[in-house]
Amino acid sequence: MILGMSFDSVEENRAFAEKLAFPYKLLSDPGRAIGLGYGAADSADAGFAKRISYLIGADGVIVEVWASVDVKSHAQDVLAKL
Repeated sequence: MILGMSFDSVEENRAFAEKLAFPYKLLSDPGRAIGLGYGAADSADAGFAKRISYLIGADGVIVEVWASVDVKSHAQDVLAKL
C-alpha cells in the first residue's frame, strides 16, 4: 500500500489528489505530529514537510528510509527494494 502525507487539510489534499488523479491516498497531518515523529519536520510550526519516504514491512518495522528523495529515480529506487 502506498500512502502520501502532507501538512495540508483533508480538503486541500482531496482537491490536490483529484486534480492530479493520484492513484493512492494522501493523509493529512496539519498538527505535524506524524511529521515530527518521522523526521519530516523540525518543529510544529514548519511550513512544509521534507520529502522523505519510508518502506514499512508487513510487521510494521521500517525496512528502508529515503531521507533525500530524488524525484527522477525514486520510483525505481523503491521498486528495487520490494
